[in-house]
Amino acid sequence: MSDLFSLGALFTSSLLAATLLPGGSEAVLFGVLKTHPDTFWLALALATLGNTLGGMITFGMGWLLPQTQQLKHVDKIRRYGTPVLLLAWVPLLGDALCLAAGWLRLNPWLATLYMGIGKFVRYGLIAAGMQYAMLFVP
Repeated sequence: MSDLFSLGALFTSSLLAATLLPGGSEAVLFGVLKTHPDTFWLALALATLGNTLGGMITFGMGWLLPQTQQLKHVDKIRRYGTPVLLLAWVPLLGDALCLAAGWLRLNPWLATLYMGIGKFVRYGLIAAGMQYAMLFVP
């Protein structure tokens, strides 16, 4: 598989995994780093970008929801504001946080910033762990 195709698949899987669709981009990240270890930083950047864009799609879906009813647990998100999106990477919880943040009409620029930071740290730790593991596993 070529670098370009692999990185495109990583971006796509990362984007889809951050929406309400199920998916795991970690396996794709592992495959890319295993077959193309020289693309470490580019793979990390594309996984982060794709996952952040996917989170912002969910944020936008929340923005479009009518505010006719109170959503569950939204007071906690209102209290902590956009920094709560540092946890947008957490499975299941992250989608709900992104949706609720959009529904609350939180600042989209700050939402993107906090979401991106959290997702970058997560992918960075995963990628570094994979690189370390690959030293010992042929």
